[in-house]
Amino acid sequence: MYSEWASLQTVVRTEAAENDSVLAKFPADTGKEVALSVVRQLASNIGITHAPSPSHLITDRQVLWCMEVICYGLSLPLSEHDAIRDCVNIYCDWLSVLHPVANVSVPAPLNDDPNLYARKMIAHLHNLFVPRKGEVWPFLYSDLGADTIKRQAVLCHRVLRTLQQAAQLSTCMSRETWEAVLIFLLAINETLLATPTVKDDVGDQLCERVLGVLFEVWLIACTQCFPSPPLWRTLRDLATAWRHRLALVHQWNRVNLALTHKVIAFMYGPQFPKHNFYENEQQVPEGLSHEATAQAWFRFLHCIGSPVDLCRPAVISQTPKFLQYAMMSTDASAVDPSAHPCLTVLPTNFLRAIKGIATLVDAFLGIMSEPLVLSDEEVRKETPTPPPHRRPTKSFSVTSTTKVSGASKAALIGLSGRTMSTSGSSSTTNTMTSVSGSWDVTSSQALAPQRPKCNSLLHLFGEWLFEAAQVGTGLYATSNFSRKLSSDGNSATIGGTLSGTQGSDDGIASTSKYQAGRAMALATLCRIFCAKKTGEQILPVYYARFYLVLLHGLKLNDKKEVEESLVSILLNCSDLLKLDLDGVQILIPYILEALERVLPDKDLHVRSNVATQADLRKASINLLLSMVVLPLHFPELPIKELIGGRELERPPVILGTLKARIMNLLVNALQVESDPQNTHMLLGGLLVLIQEAAAVEMSESANIIQHPMIVPNTPDSAQGLFVRATYLVCHRLISSWKTDLSISLAALELLSGLANSGISDIEKVEWERGMKWVCDYIIFQCWRPPQYHSKDLHSSIVAAFSTVSAWVLAQPAVLRNRHSLHTLLEVVELGISGTKSQGKKGESPKMKDEKELKPVSMRVRDAAEALLTIIFEHCGPESVSSLVDEATLLKLSNPARPTTPDPRITSFKYFVLHNNTVLALLEDALGNHQEPQPEINVILRGGFGRHAWSFQLRQLPRHRSTTRGRSQNSPGRPVYTNLGPTPINTHHSYFPESVAKIPQCAADRSIPELYNENCDEMSAILREQCVLESAAANAPPEETLECTPPGLCAEFQTARLFLSHFGFLNKLEGGKSAVVSLDSKKEGFFRELEFLDKMEPRTSDTCHVFYVKGGQSNASDILMNSVSTF
Repeated sequence: MYSEWASLQTVVRTEAAENDSVLAKFPADTGKEVALSVVRQLASNIGITHAPSPSHLITDRQVLWCMEVICYGLSLPLSEHDAIRDCVNIYCDWLSVLHPVANVSVPAPLNDDPNLYARKMIAHLHNLFVPRKGEVWPFLYSDLGADTIKRQAVLCHRVLRTLQQAAQLSTCMSRETWEAVLIFLLAINETLLATPTVKDDVGDQLCERVLGVLFEVWLIACTQCFPSPPLWRTLRDLATAWRHRLALVHQWNRVNLALTHKVIAFMYGPQFPKHNFYENEQQVPEGLSHEATAQAWFRFLHCIGSPVDLCRPAVISQTPKFLQYAMMSTDASAVDPSAHPCLTVLPTNFLRAIKGIATLVDAFLGIMSEPLVLSDEEVRKETPTPPPHRRPTKSFSVTSTTKVSGASKAALIGLSGRTMSTSGSSSTTNTMTSVSGSWDVTSSQALAPQRPKCNSLLHLFGEWLFEAAQVGTGLYATSNFSRKLSSDGNSATIGGTLSGTQGSDDGIASTSKYQAGRAMALATLCRIFCAKKTGEQILPVYYARFYLVLLHGLKLNDKKEVEESLVSILLNCSDLLKLDLDGVQILIPYILEALERVLPDKDLHVRSNVATQADLRKASINLLLSMVVLPLHFPELPIKELIGGRELERPPVILGTLKARIMNLLVNALQVESDPQNTHMLLGGLLVLIQEAAAVEMSESANIIQHPMIVPNTPDSAQGLFVRATYLVCHRLISSWKTDLSISLAALELLSGLANSGISDIEKVEWERGMKWVCDYIIFQCWRPPQYHSKDLHSSIVAAFSTVSAWVLAQPAVLRNRHSLHTLLEVVELGISGTKSQGKKGESPKMKDEKELKPVSMRVRDAAEALLTIIFEHCGPESVSSLVDEATLLKLSNPARPTTPDPRITSFKYFVLHNNTVLALLEDALGNHQEPQPEINVILRGGFGRHAWSFQLRQLPRHRSTTRGRSQNSPGRPVYTNLGPTPINTHHSYFPESVAKIPQCAADRSIPELYNENCDEMSAILREQCVLESAAANAPPEETLECTPPGLCAEFQTARLFLSHFGFLNKLEGGKSAVVSLDSKKEGFFRELEFLDKMEPRTSDTCHVFYVKGGQSNASDILMNSVSTF
């Protein structure tokens, strides 16, 4: 990417050498005295202990002279902490000149040219991060030294925080200043991080902080002043020397994910799903344009080189600092740079880097990623470094390229030896035993519809993922060691070293330490290829590389252990065979071999702690179910080998030969499965396999010429599999599954499906055994204690009755067996009454009229009655329909009736009742009744067959008749007695009678009498009414008439009486009648009746399924879809 641009590594590594002060030319005491006095005076002016005041420095010469002194003060020994602190405070205060409003204490020359002086101050601050010349190293490990370094780290944090604020707030920084800031950050990162890691040294403590500031400021620079290509190349070249640091991969993952969210947002819109778990978008400045975001994203993605190099200690250790350690070390085992103890962290770094790439892939696919699962020790290593005032600091051992040259070899050897022994004691050589990735969580999530194509993702990440997926497999053993490494004139030395250490690197990569990262890469590749859309094209080279790494990932080791790579493939490739991937059939034998290791083993030993055994078996079952029908539909398809070689030489595999292995694996997996959901899947797959096998065998038997016929009753035939499935499912149903109601329902559904599979030539005894086992299951469930009874339990009993019904309908011949019929009737009796008449051995039978009906539930009773109905329909050769038809009734009513024309046309009346029953009514008497009563003969055709009835209309029932054979004149009634009510004469008065007895006085006559014309008129009306009522009362009584019943009719419309008595003539809602008359004179009417009589008397329902196009809602349009368009 940057091959045509020069790297600035030399500028960065010589940053400290160019910042020597003029006071360094004088004796140390002289320079120290000058620095202490000047710095103390300047620090008193910036407002630390009191209010700030304007600076006395008014000319450039004054400022430059003071800056020389401050530069020297920053390089003072660590014991002069107060002076170093004052220098840091002064520069941090003066750097506010880059803010929109500078502090009051900033000298005037800095305000005139802020960028020039800011660059000088930033260069001088580098002295704070480098080791002191002539420092006594054992002092750093004393208690006094630890306290000193603690305060020193506080100053480093303040400098970094000041630069952050300046980058965020400044509006006047020029390109030169931005480059100076970035070069400064690169320089201090190179100083602190390029050396081999020493536990709790300043590089270990400040690693997370300095890298976070570097990436944050770099992103801000992309917004304000996009870095030049030489700076980007320098970042990449230097970062490759820091890859042994945990924090580098962590910060790299964070910035990549944050930029990826921004890229996805403007490429696919805000509706594209994002990772809600991560909160990294605040790291990206808001003002970053789309073009700058895309450029920064791609460049940051490649800033640490190939992440796969993290699994090659020989490559990671080929840096000047590691080579210097090897040359200075006196330990014979440390001659090889790759043997440094700090490189034991590479497996974790490799895993985290691949996990970061997997997270980016998941972001583009629109699925959520889970965080990485690490051990407690690794979590402590990952924790971002807090400021030293919140955490104790133990060491401050930093080496520098420019400073090491002046130190003696003895001093370096002593330092290295002591430091390495401390680090080695705290390092973990078994790092990856508890480190693993959570690559199984995203396999079942829905993908984003607008996700990018697989080719695009493979162009971006494919090289790294394919290379990481083949770590430890021996593939392309020399492909990556010829990669050109960026260093300062050391390419020849590094190349020679690589060629000599290639074998050892392969040995390290082949160990299990890096298998977690390899498993993560395999899982990511599986998710990419399983995200293929319909009709999407993937380059053949990607198919080839993908199948190659999967082939090696599916292999089992010598101990037949299930390694992490195999687990990751099975968890993330459950839909692999369901997609239209070119040439995917070449993996079927290897997948089947891996499944044969996983599924039949009940106590499987898995070398992974991120996936439960149930999840692994679920994914494996999905893969198995996706291949069960392939040998049946493509029996002659050859499977070619992906790789040739003596170790892989074997005859070509024909897909049809895998049928027996797949069937055996499915049955064996069902025998040991204990998870309910997985058991449901296996039962469904077993049913599909049997049904497909039966359909294929029937088609082959019908076309023997094109396809050879399968030999019946072989273990892999439909008949053999039917018997195996019946034995296995029934045995587990009455043993281990009888208490698991959900599995019981699935097993009963499979048994019902077996009955309806259409498989012939099954021995009768197999049907009888299967039905007997299901009946035993019903008996066990019905006899369970009351506290276990529930709706779910009753549902399983009802399902079992339905299964028995299906088996009876599929094989009615089992009813001819006396023992089978007895078992069925006992179960029906148990379902209807709740108990059996024949109890246990030694108990006397209980008569049915003595039993109390207490069924388990009403649903169970209905299911038992339905089974009893089916038994009655199939038990015996008799027809359930009546043998009487129209011809029989006409012959009985009038034997001399002419046969032509058809007498049924004139004699019978046909009606349709409720659109489901046909009535044929004959009003003629049959001639076998001596009483002259109206008669009607009815032939009823319905869903339960044909039935004949003869009705005689009588006024009284037979037992009420006084004379047999004759009709009464009157039905009789009670005697009528015309007795009226007894009249009661009463006198009504308005006042009590005592009022009339009171004599009147003169005062009573003082009130005038009431007189009005209206009163006279009312009196006249009352007199007339009294006359009329007295005349009516004195009239002679009339003679009472006796009611007698009418005489018997001689002519009847018996058909109308029959329909009226049963309410068929009443009109329904909407004005329609329940009965509709049929025209029997139409041609073909009686032929259709004959066809109706020939139908089975069982109710049958027909369901029509139509395919509906998008947007269709009209019935005619939907029906037209099924019309042929030829």
